[in-house]
Amino acid sequence: MVTIGVHVSIAGSIDHAVTRAVERGCDTFQIFSRNPRGWSYKPLTGDSASAFIQAMQLSGIGPAVVHMPYLPNFASEKDAIYSQSVESLSVELSRCVDLNVPYLVTHLGHHGPSGKEQGRRRVAEAINTALEDAPDGVFLLVENTAGEKNSVGSDLADIGDIIGKIHDQKRIKVCFDTCHAFAAGYDLRTPESVGETLDLFDSAIGLDLLSVIHLNDTKGILGSGLDRHEHIGLGQIGEEGIRSILHHPRLRSLPFIMETPEDDTRDDIGNIAKVRELAA
Repeated sequence: MVTIGVHVSIAGSIDHAVTRAVERGCDTFQIFSRNPRGWSYKPLTGDSASAFIQAMQLSGIGPAVVHMPYLPNFASEKDAIYSQSVESLSVELSRCVDLNVPYLVTHLGHHGPSGKEQGRRRVAEAINTALEDAPDGVFLLVENTAGEKNSVGSDLADIGDIIGKIHDQKRIKVCFDTCHAFAAGYDLRTPESVGETLDLFDSAIGLDLLSVIHLNDTKGILGSGLDRHEHIGLGQIGEEGIRSILHHPRLRSLPFIMETPEDDTRDDIGNIAKVRELAA
């Protein structure tokens, strides 16, 4: 049986996210632990963390995954943004430990005028600094990006290079986003192309590090650099591609988490139903 979930809101109280995941029929789910569009945040209280952990235990689902906020940029050449980004990562790792969440997913950022190689170096240094200050107990999952201008992590080889520069590599895993991969030029539309892309992943990074799949269809064509998620089966990857991903033997045991739209076409429950249909 495939482990399937969606990103859910923490509105009201962080433990409410577990209820929302259960209501949608999730086996797993993802959250932001705080406002994803700002630098400021409210510290987690012991009561709210305990309520979340208890809700998780009662729900019987998991793993829960936390996603980093949007603003941090570990490749930034602006010192203020860079230091804020490192602090934000350190804080988020600690929040995951407090919530007993095993995985924190992060984008890597966008490099400045000095170029991609310098960007990769700054990302690795940022992660090294944050891990030194953060408690053990959570894996940092590096997520591939969609090939936007100056993005770091769209090329699988770049991710492998960055991981190679991490001092404490046992704390690093990878989250593979299907929309981002397709937008960056990695074909996922057939069983053959999925196999070829995963061979590239294994060569550049190692499939043993792959721990979570962001299962998103995409509005953009192959190699478009467009980070626009689409309902499962209704985008450029399509039903055959999504089915091929779900049935690949190296992926089938992993948690698949969707970050798909909710609109008049389909909601979270509808996308979960479509994934279960394609996974059957």
